[in-house]
Amino acid sequence: MVAQKQTKKMSLIQLTFIVAVNMMGSGIIMLPTNMAQVGAISLLSWIVTAVGSMAIAYGFAQAGIFNQRPGGMSAYAEDAYGKSGFFLVFLLYFLSLAIGNVAIAISALGYLSAFVPWLTSTPILTCIGVIALLWLTTVANFGGPSVTGKIGSITVWGVIIPVGFLSFIGWFWFNSETFSAAWNPHGLSIGEGMGSSIALTLWAFLGMESAAQNSDAVENPKRDVPLACLFGTLGAAVVYILSTTVIQGIVPNAELANSTGPFALAYAHMFNPVVGNIIMALAVMACLGSLLGWQFTIAQTGKSAAEDRMFPSFFTKVNKMGAPITGMIVLGVVQSLLALSTISPTLSEQFSALVNLAVVTNVIPYVISLSALFVMMKSAGVPQGKYRLNTVIVLIAMLYSTYAIYASGFEAVMGGTLVMSVTFIIWGFIAHRFASKQPAAAA
Repeated sequence: MVAQKQTKKMSLIQLTFIVAVNMMGSGIIMLPTNMAQVGAISLLSWIVTAVGSMAIAYGFAQAGIFNQRPGGMSAYAEDAYGKSGFFLVFLLYFLSLAIGNVAIAISALGYLSAFVPWLTSTPILTCIGVIALLWLTTVANFGGPSVTGKIGSITVWGVIIPVGFLSFIGWFWFNSETFSAAWNPHGLSIGEGMGSSIALTLWAFLGMESAAQNSDAVENPKRDVPLACLFGTLGAAVVYILSTTVIQGIVPNAELANSTGPFALAYAHMFNPVVGNIIMALAVMACLGSLLGWQFTIAQTGKSAAEDRMFPSFFTKVNKMGAPITGMIVLGVVQSLLALSTISPTLSEQFSALVNLAVVTNVIPYVISLSALFVMMKSAGVPQGKYRLNTVIVLIAMLYSTYAIYASGFEAVMGGTLVMSVTFIIWGFIAHRFASKQPAAAA
């Protein structure tokens, strides 16, 4: 009798590493500049965000165990809110990724401006440069998925290596006087300092919701997936906190607050301008690779939604290479409009506005899908002790998410509310496709 060959499964350490790498991408690359505009007191935001993010990661890990249907957060929401919940979470998350792409393009342009300074000389030129990068990466995806994934898996290290390296060796150049001078230049209270950068720091953790997607490839998913989510998020948090703290003690606050390439600036201070330019080039490479991958991923997500009758049918059209070109072009137009609508006097202000809006449209789905965990646990008949533990952690996650929405500011919350309103308008037109027949009401 021939023994069946078994596929080798991932270990806890391997899955933890994947979770951390998935989050660390380009989300961190412009944060030191935006946080320096508040002062080093904004580093207190990491405390709140790290705890909240680990609670969110744990909640998604648990939800992924109870609900393994395709769709991730949308499938979780469907358990409690039906198909309308699925659509609301899906569309808000879909739009948050599109918004996030514009922010990534801004990060790339900021670092690219070190080599081409006129790109950020005026708001109009900055906007044109961002739109050009969006379309460059859109057109580059017309060749199909075969190359896109390979490029992204390599270029992501252009951020992870410099940021991780700075987190540990940067302390040899840390100056306590530079850090003290940067601590609270605007005289904020502790509460104001902690709340000042919640949205920005949460932006760096977006993507943790995908951690449970690898559960099929793990030997012991019930044990390893929750642990990998927590350890991966904790690992990313350590690197984020260390890197954004040490950079405040290397680069004077005023200089850091006006930088379009904060990590490259730090390396220039530590070594010399040549090393700084190398880091600049790596950061541009990483952002463009990340943007390339996300452009394809979003278009592919739109294609899947169209096949499920949630998006217009033209999103399903692909070329000979398997690229959903029509959807990519539509998304390119949407992202260009986002870049135009958020045009700001400085690159960092535009980045901040987009990040705040992306967080709101991303975190509302967090709250909706996490709240469905209570229904999942009741249906699964989990033991009372496990139910109570999960309830406490998920409640922390949802309260933190609600606070993150509040901390994103009036304009971002208003933008998110308008997007939700449009989402329900769209749902009204397509709901009949999914409505089950209801018994006629009694006379």
